[in-house]
Amino acid sequence: MRAPFALFALLSPLALAACGDPAPTYIDQAYVRLSPNKETPSAGYFVAHGGDAGGQIRGVLTDYALKVEMHESIDKDGMMTMARIDSVDVPPKGEVAFAPGGKHLMLWGVNDTAIGRGKMQLTFLMGNGDRLLVDAVIRKPEPAGAGAAKPAGEHEGH
Repeated sequence: MRAPFALFALLSPLALAACGDPAPTYIDQAYVRLSPNKETPSAGYFVAHGGDAGGQIRGVLTDYALKVEMHESIDKDGMMTMARIDSVDVPPKGEVAFAPGGKHLMLWGVNDTAIGRGKMQLTFLMGNGDRLLVDAVIRKPEPAGAGAAKPAGEHEGH
């Protein structure tokens, strides 16, 4: 009776080690496009990658802007409009892109210190209680006349 139990006790840690930790949800390719007008919000973009279990983004915080909100550009009867979103599901092993013309962050009052450094830290609040810290590169506003190259739905500050 002892031999099978002893064998099980010896092999159990090996079986568990083979499983490894599940792949986590992570965020990359983050950047902030500054608005050409300090009175209007800047826009933030990134890609969220769902780990083995997926995840949910419940909000974004930063010490380098007065306010941050998640928004989505929506085509309503041929007119582009924006709606605030409270959370975004990231599917298991899938990805969600926050990109021009779609989901994006709106950042009001980006701090001059962050602009001078060329980056700012964003804290992503996840549905499971985790906080993901991500550095976002700060990109200067596009020069006047560059708007023709923007994807549909992107306008000043977005």
